[in-house]
Amino acid sequence: MRRSSVAIGVLLLTTGGLAACSGDSGEDGARSLAQQLAGELAAAAAPADGEPADGEPADGEATATPDRFATVPFADAEATAVAEEYAAIVDGMDGIAPQVDVGEVTAEDDNATATLTWSWPVAGDDEPWRYDADVALTRSGEQWSVAWAPSVVEPSLEEGETLDASTQPTDRGDITGARGEVLVTERPVVRVGIDKTLVGAGAVRTSAQELARAADIDVAGYVTAVTGAGAKAFVEAITYRSGEVPPAVTTALDRVRGARQVDDRIALAPTREFAAPILGRVGPMTAEMVEEDPEAYRPGDLAGTSGLQARYDEQLRGSTGRVVRAVPAGDAEGESRVLFEHEAEPGRPLAITLDRRLQTLAEQVLADVRPAAALVAIRPSDGAILAAANGSGTEGLNHATFGRFAPGSTFKIVTSLALFRAGLDPGSTVRCTPTVTVDGKQFKNYSDYPSSSLGTIPLREAIAQSCNTALIGARDRLDDGDLAAAAASLGLGVDHDLGFPAYFGEVPAPASETEAAASLIGQGKVLASPMVMATVIASVQAGRTVVPRLVESVDASAPDTAAPLAPAEARALRAMLRGVVTDGSGRGLADVPGGEVIAKTGTAEYADGGTIRTHAWMVAAQGDLAVAVFVRTGESGSQTAGPLLEAFLRGK
Repeated sequence: MRRSSVAIGVLLLTTGGLAACSGDSGEDGARSLAQQLAGELAAAAAPADGEPADGEPADGEATATPDRFATVPFADAEATAVAEEYAAIVDGMDGIAPQVDVGEVTAEDDNATATLTWSWPVAGDDEPWRYDADVALTRSGEQWSVAWAPSVVEPSLEEGETLDASTQPTDRGDITGARGEVLVTERPVVRVGIDKTLVGAGAVRTSAQELARAADIDVAGYVTAVTGAGAKAFVEAITYRSGEVPPAVTTALDRVRGARQVDDRIALAPTREFAAPILGRVGPMTAEMVEEDPEAYRPGDLAGTSGLQARYDEQLRGSTGRVVRAVPAGDAEGESRVLFEHEAEPGRPLAITLDRRLQTLAEQVLADVRPAAALVAIRPSDGAILAAANGSGTEGLNHATFGRFAPGSTFKIVTSLALFRAGLDPGSTVRCTPTVTVDGKQFKNYSDYPSSSLGTIPLREAIAQSCNTALIGARDRLDDGDLAAAAASLGLGVDHDLGFPAYFGEVPAPASETEAAASLIGQGKVLASPMVMATVIASVQAGRTVVPRLVESVDASAPDTAAPLAPAEARALRAMLRGVVTDGSGRGLADVPGGEVIAKTGTAEYADGGTIRTHAWMVAAQGDLAVAVFVRTGESGSQTAGPLLEAFLRGK
């Protein structure tokens, strides 16, 4: 409610008011009163629930209560009326507390003028709104008093005018992908919520309940938010992409009192699912987020809340503008005056390597997979991540680049490299037996392992058919650390900060002979993400250690500590992995159009409660593309992950 100007009247000075300045004379007395007034003006503008951080809008109203100015003598106004008018003037300043200092004071006879310097941090740490306003002081006998007027607050204010600070939105930076194609940009949305100005207080709770049920959101939480908001608030329930408002919500907008929609724009990917766990979301800042960084955020600001949107929020967000206007009584449209403006700065774009077409293809491939699943595609020539898809079974988690799972037999690529360095080559013979026992623990091959490949066989055949016992049987050829060193040469087990959540796996030192045996076949305590297994086969294809990269501005160079992958080693690995496709468990990829495909399948057992289940893996490379597919629960790599990888390669 806008207040009328202060009524003119005769002030009966209180004892406190007389004590404040009685006995002072001349310029010193005038300055003392001006300083007292300045302190009250600054304190009275702060919100009732405590002074906010600079530039931060706060809940609560200004604290200009009737007794706020009780000790300040006014020449022609009641202190209570001054308090009411001042509260009305600053009510639209979002609870921002100004600093008010006293500058020059000039006095002549019974009249004086004091200059008040106001500084409002309306734009946070940026340029404050600063100006001078004069206040007239008069003296009767030895007592100075204030001649109150709206111009004391801002020199151009007239009777009935108030101040209003508003935030001016800015354009959020886009996220671009391969070839500069825009992946995330501001797209039209519809915000649905309750406008409390359109519904009586008695019906607010019922309206909130009905809208929450129609939108299928938490009813109790939304009711609490609506009932706790101010009387003029619009309380958002949910945001939809334009054209995607469900029929039930459309009906509720017509039927529920106070329900309405607000058209807006927000940074969105091409679809709701598109690389969502990696790109992240943009939404209103919560109170907790503001509390963590009050200098950067204000309640209601839009900001990145997860993924790349959160990590690069400062770059993408830019800075919002702030405008302070003088608003006439009655808020007459078109008659407000701009008193201060801090221009918005648009956000800067973020360039990443995802290929929109391949990312979309990867998500389509995983669309019907019920267990948690992920697919990562990397370009071996430069490590660019072209696709990093997570199936719906991951429930929003980023398994693609940050999952931690036993890689199973796909890890035999690493074991093969370690054995090469121990003196073996693809033609070296190994013993593939039905079982092998290590320190009382029996290991065996997968259930349908071909009997024709048992006995003394070349290492290349052991890899093609994925013989567990042959690799475990060769364990005495390896020294401590050999397996971890081979893994590092292929990009696994050496961490990097790539500017996004990335897990590079680990090959810990085994605590027992049993653990050492399990590590050779990618189980025990060996862990990997789909991203790093795509990196492993990308390194084989490239003939050097590949480091994956997603954010173009982040350097992704190979570590100096990794033993370089020798060209001869890479050639031998490619030959053996080609045998997986031509003669082994990856035969489903043999007729994929294009260049030769190399691959490795894998399974890894894991405990799910009291049940032993199987992770299904497959990695492959063709030309300048390396791919890893992971399914949390499946039959085997060839049966479960293989068809998914094949579909991706055929569709690429």
